Amino acid sequence: MGIGTSIFLIALGAILTFAVTSTVSGIEIATVGTILIVVGIVGLAVSLLFLARRDRGAIARRDRVVERDSHADPYV
Repeated sequence: MGIGTSIFLIALGAILTFAVTSTVSGIEIATVGTILIVVGIVGLAVSLLFLARRDRGAIARRDRVVERDSHADPYV
């Protein structure tokens, strides 16, 4: 789950929890909203954790090996 998806779930859960006043038989909309908020927060934390772990090893040194052609004229 990415950062954008997590923020979307948090926003959707907040809308369902705090703004929707209609009722559906068998489903508590506020509870569904709270669950979406919690899932979004957990997903955001995991995404940021993986992002922070990936950035630690961002500085890497790569050596480039250049080989000369043995059949080339050395005076060119």
